[in-house]
Amino acid sequence: MKTVQMTLDEGLLVAVDKAARRIGTTHSGFTRDALRLALENLQMAEFEQKHREGYRRKPVKPGEFSDWEEEQVWVE
Repeated sequence: MKTVQMTLDEGLLVAVDKAARRIGTTHSGFTRDALRLALENLQMAEFEQKHREGYRRKPVKPGEFSDWEEEQVWVE
């Protein structure tokens, strides 16, 4: 692991320290987890944008998935 220096405003640091204590970690551990989550969210947003762009370029045709409609019916 590498040590990095970050500048945080006082209110954010206090909130991070409180949250870290509440879940039993350090503010460094909390920050690492938050950064990982932010990167995952960014990647997911990029995937979703690519997905939307694909459907924009090639929209679903009427009846394209009709063969699967019966598979969606829940039997009780």
